[in-house]
Amino acid sequence: MSRPVRVLVADDQALLRAGFRLLIESAPDLAVAGEAVGGEQAVELARRLRPDVVLMDVRMPGTDGLEATRRICADPDAVGTRVLVLTTFDLDEYVYAALRGGASGFLLKDVLPADLLTALRVVAAGDALLAPAVTRRLIREFAGREEQGPRSVPELTGVTPREREVLRLVARGLPNPVIAERLGLSVATVKTHVRRLLAKLRAHDRAQLVVVAYETGLVTAGGRLPAAE
Repeated sequence: MSRPVRVLVADDQALLRAGFRLLIESAPDLAVAGEAVGGEQAVELARRLRPDVVLMDVRMPGTDGLEATRRICADPDAVGTRVLVLTTFDLDEYVYAALRGGASGFLLKDVLPADLLTALRVVAAGDALLAPAVTRRLIREFAGREEQGPRSVPELTGVTPREREVLRLVARGLPNPVIAERLGLSVATVKTHVRRLLAKLRAHDRAQLVVVAYETGLVTAGGRLPAAE
Protein backbone atom coordinates (compact mmCIF):
# COMPACT_ATOMS: atom_id res chain seq x y z
CA MET A 1 0.00 0.00 0.00
CA SER A 2 1.38 3.41 -0.98
CA ARG A 3 1.90 6.03 1.68
CA PRO A 4 -0.86 8.61 2.22
CA VAL A 5 -0.73 12.08 0.70
CA ARG A 6 0.71 14.37 3.38
CA VAL A 7 -1.06 17.72 3.75
CA LEU A 8 0.10 20.83 5.61
CA VAL A 9 -2.87 22.95 6.67
CA ALA A 10 -2.18 26.70 6.81
CA ASP A 11 -4.95 28.84 8.30
CA ASP A 12 -4.97 31.36 11.12
CA GLN A 13 -8.37 30.20 12.41
CA ALA A 14 -8.07 27.32 14.87
CA LEU A 15 -11.62 26.10 14.25
CA LEU A 16 -11.03 25.81 10.50
CA ARG A 17 -7.73 24.04 11.00
CA ALA A 18 -9.41 21.53 13.30
CA GLY A 19 -12.18 20.97 10.77
CA PHE A 20 -9.73 20.43 7.94
CA ARG A 21 -7.73 18.01 10.08
CA LEU A 22 -10.79 15.91 10.92
CA LEU A 23 -11.87 15.82 7.29
CA ILE A 24 -8.44 14.98 5.88
CA GLU A 25 -7.78 12.27 8.43
CA SER A 26 -11.15 10.67 7.66
CA ALA A 27 -9.67 9.58 4.32
CA PRO A 28 -7.30 6.58 4.51
CA ASP A 29 -5.14 7.88 1.65
CA LEU A 30 -4.61 11.35 3.17
CA ALA A 31 -2.84 12.52 6.33
CA VAL A 32 -2.12 15.84 8.04
CA ALA A 33 1.62 16.51 8.10
CA GLY A 34 1.28 19.62 10.25
CA GLU A 35 -0.56 22.87 10.90
CA ALA A 36 0.57 26.46 10.37
CA VAL A 37 -1.12 29.51 11.90
CA GLY A 38 0.37 31.95 9.38
CA GLY A 39 2.32 32.29 6.17
CA GLU A 40 5.75 32.51 7.78
CA GLN A 41 5.20 29.29 9.68
CA ALA A 42 3.80 27.64 6.56
CA VAL A 43 7.02 28.41 4.68
CA GLU A 44 9.15 27.05 7.52
CA LEU A 45 7.10 23.88 7.93
CA ALA A 46 6.95 23.25 4.17
CA ARG A 47 10.74 23.37 4.08
CA ARG A 48 11.14 21.13 7.13
CA LEU A 49 8.28 18.65 6.72
CA ARG A 50 8.18 18.53 2.92
CA PRO A 51 4.46 17.76 2.63
CA ASP A 52 2.93 16.76 -0.69
CA VAL A 53 0.37 19.57 -0.56
CA VAL A 54 -0.05 22.80 1.40
CA LEU A 55 -3.69 23.79 1.85
CA MET A 56 -3.13 27.54 2.02
CA ASP A 57 -5.49 30.22 3.25
CA VAL A 58 -4.99 33.63 1.60
CA ARG A 59 -5.83 36.06 4.37
CA MET A 60 -3.51 35.51 7.31
CA PRO A 61 -1.72 38.02 9.55
CA GLY A 62 1.89 38.89 8.81
CA THR A 63 3.02 36.94 5.76
CA ASP A 64 -0.16 36.22 3.81
CA GLY A 65 -0.93 33.14 1.77
CA LEU A 66 0.11 34.68 -1.54
CA GLU A 67 3.61 35.56 -0.35
CA ALA A 68 3.93 32.21 1.42
CA THR A 69 2.89 30.43 -1.79
CA ARG A 70 5.49 32.31 -3.83
CA ARG A 71 8.23 31.50 -1.34
CA ILE A 72 7.34 27.82 -1.02
CA CYS A 73 7.14 27.29 -4.79
CA ALA A 74 10.51 29.01 -5.26
CA ASP A 75 12.24 27.15 -2.41
CA PRO A 76 14.59 24.36 -3.55
CA ASP A 77 14.13 22.73 -0.13
CA ALA A 78 10.39 22.39 -0.84
CA VAL A 79 10.68 20.77 -4.25
CA GLY A 80 7.75 18.43 -4.78
CA THR A 81 5.43 20.38 -2.49
CA ARG A 82 2.38 21.80 -4.25
CA VAL A 83 0.13 24.56 -3.00
CA LEU A 84 -3.66 24.56 -3.12
CA VAL A 85 -5.01 28.01 -2.22
CA LEU A 86 -8.28 28.71 -0.44
CA THR A 87 -10.26 31.76 -1.50
CA THR A 88 -13.80 33.18 -1.60
CA PHE A 89 -15.80 34.82 -4.37
CA ASP A 90 -15.25 38.28 -2.89
CA LEU A 91 -11.48 37.70 -3.00
CA ASP A 92 -11.27 36.73 -6.68
CA GLU A 93 -8.48 39.25 -7.22
CA TYR A 94 -6.15 36.97 -5.28
CA VAL A 95 -6.59 33.94 -7.49
CA TYR A 96 -4.49 35.08 -10.43
CA ALA A 97 -1.73 36.27 -8.11
CA ALA A 98 -1.76 32.84 -6.46
CA LEU A 99 -1.38 31.09 -9.81
CA ARG A 100 1.43 33.42 -10.82
CA GLY A 101 3.13 32.64 -7.53
CA GLY A 102 3.20 28.94 -8.33
CA ALA A 103 -0.03 27.60 -6.84
CA SER A 104 -1.37 24.47 -8.50
CA GLY A 105 -4.95 25.62 -8.11
CA PHE A 106 -7.51 27.05 -5.76
CA LEU A 107 -10.69 26.19 -3.91
CA LEU A 108 -13.56 28.26 -2.65
CA LYS A 109 -14.06 28.07 1.09
CA ASP A 110 -17.58 26.73 0.65
CA VAL A 111 -16.23 23.68 -1.18
CA LEU A 112 -17.99 20.42 -0.41
CA PRO A 113 -15.98 18.10 1.87
CA ALA A 114 -15.75 15.35 -0.75
CA ASP A 115 -14.57 17.85 -3.36
CA LEU A 116 -11.84 19.13 -1.05
CA LEU A 117 -10.50 15.61 -0.58
CA THR A 118 -10.59 15.04 -4.33
CA ALA A 119 -8.80 18.33 -4.93
CA LEU A 120 -5.98 17.38 -2.59
CA ARG A 121 -5.51 14.09 -4.45
CA VAL A 122 -5.57 15.82 -7.85
CA VAL A 123 -2.94 18.38 -6.88
CA ALA A 124 -0.76 15.79 -5.15
CA ALA A 125 -0.80 13.74 -8.35
CA GLY A 126 0.74 16.65 -10.22
CA ASP A 127 -2.36 17.95 -11.97
CA ALA A 128 -3.75 21.47 -11.80
CA LEU A 129 -7.10 22.19 -10.22
CA LEU A 130 -8.64 24.38 -12.90
CA ALA A 131 -12.42 24.36 -12.71
CA PRO A 132 -13.47 25.62 -16.17
CA ALA A 133 -16.58 27.47 -14.98
CA VAL A 134 -14.65 29.59 -12.50
CA THR A 135 -10.95 29.54 -13.28
CA ARG A 136 -11.12 30.47 -16.94
CA ARG A 137 -13.27 33.47 -16.07
CA LEU A 138 -10.79 34.60 -13.45
CA ILE A 139 -7.74 34.11 -15.62
CA ARG A 140 -9.37 35.97 -18.52
CA GLU A 141 -10.14 38.87 -16.22
CA PHE A 142 -6.85 39.19 -14.37
CA ALA A 143 -4.47 38.15 -17.13
CA GLY A 144 -5.93 40.97 -19.17
CA ARG A 145 -5.17 43.70 -16.67
CA GLU A 146 -2.98 46.25 -18.37
CA GLU A 147 -0.78 46.76 -15.34
CA GLN A 148 0.39 43.15 -15.51
CA GLY A 149 1.86 43.62 -18.97
CA PRO A 150 2.80 40.68 -21.20
CA ARG A 151 5.96 38.73 -20.66
CA SER A 152 8.58 39.10 -23.34
CA VAL A 153 7.76 37.09 -26.46
CA PRO A 154 11.15 35.29 -26.47
CA GLU A 155 9.85 33.19 -23.57
CA LEU A 156 8.10 31.03 -26.19
CA THR A 157 11.28 30.64 -28.21
CA GLY A 158 11.85 26.95 -28.79
CA VAL A 159 8.15 26.06 -28.52
CA THR A 160 7.07 24.37 -31.74
CA PRO A 161 3.92 25.36 -33.68
CA ARG A 162 2.21 22.15 -32.59
CA GLU A 163 3.13 22.78 -28.96
CA ARG A 164 1.65 26.27 -29.27
CA GLU A 165 -1.60 24.75 -30.49
CA VAL A 166 -1.64 22.43 -27.49
CA LEU A 167 -0.81 25.30 -25.14
CA ARG A 168 -3.69 27.38 -26.50
CA LEU A 169 -6.14 24.57 -25.77
CA VAL A 170 -4.66 23.90 -22.33
CA ALA A 171 -5.27 27.61 -21.61
CA ARG A 172 -8.93 27.06 -22.47
CA GLY A 173 -9.11 24.50 -19.67
CA LEU A 174 -9.52 21.53 -22.00
CA PRO A 175 -8.41 18.06 -20.80
CA ASN A 176 -5.99 15.94 -22.81
CA PRO A 177 -8.64 13.70 -24.47
CA VAL A 178 -10.51 16.73 -25.81
CA ILE A 179 -7.28 18.37 -27.01
CA ALA A 180 -6.37 15.11 -28.77
CA GLU A 181 -9.75 15.04 -30.54
CA ARG A 182 -9.50 18.71 -31.57
CA LEU A 183 -6.02 18.29 -33.05
CA GLY A 184 -6.40 14.78 -34.45
CA LEU A 185 -3.71 13.38 -32.14
CA SER A 186 -3.53 10.48 -29.73
CA VAL A 187 -3.89 11.20 -26.00
CA ALA A 188 -0.37 9.87 -25.48
CA THR A 189 0.99 12.38 -28.01
CA VAL A 190 -0.83 15.25 -26.28
CA LYS A 191 0.65 14.14 -22.96
CA THR A 192 4.10 14.21 -24.54
CA HIS A 193 3.52 17.76 -25.83
CA VAL A 194 2.31 18.91 -22.41
CA ARG A 195 5.32 17.33 -20.72
CA ARG A 196 7.66 19.12 -23.14
CA LEU A 197 5.86 22.42 -22.59
CA LEU A 198 6.27 22.05 -18.83
CA ALA A 199 10.00 21.51 -19.28
CA LYS A 200 10.54 24.27 -21.86
CA LEU A 201 8.52 26.88 -19.96
CA ARG A 202 9.77 25.76 -16.55
CA ALA A 203 6.20 25.39 -15.36
CA HIS A 204 5.11 23.39 -12.32
CA ASP A 205 1.90 22.11 -13.89
CA ARG A 206 -0.99 22.97 -16.20
CA ALA A 207 -2.01 25.94 -14.06
CA GLN A 208 1.34 27.56 -14.81
CA LEU A 209 0.95 26.81 -18.51
CA VAL A 210 -2.34 28.69 -18.49
CA VAL A 211 -0.66 31.72 -16.93
CA VAL A 212 2.13 31.67 -19.52
CA ALA A 213 -0.37 31.38 -22.38
CA TYR A 214 -2.18 34.53 -21.27
CA GLU A 215 0.86 36.54 -20.25
CA THR A 216 2.64 35.96 -23.54
CA GLY A 217 -0.47 36.88 -25.51
CA LEU A 218 -0.78 33.41 -27.02
CA VAL A 219 -4.39 33.58 -25.83
CA THR A 220 -6.00 36.99 -25.41
CA ALA A 221 -7.59 38.29 -22.22
CA GLY A 222 -10.98 38.05 -23.86
CA GLY A 223 -10.47 34.35 -24.41
CA ARG A 224 -9.92 34.76 -28.19
CA LEU A 225 -6.98 33.36 -30.06
CA PRO A 226 -4.78 35.99 -31.73
CA ALA A 227 -4.30 36.03 -35.46
CA ALA A 228 -2.22 33.22 -36.87
CA GLU A 229 1.47 33.88 -36.71
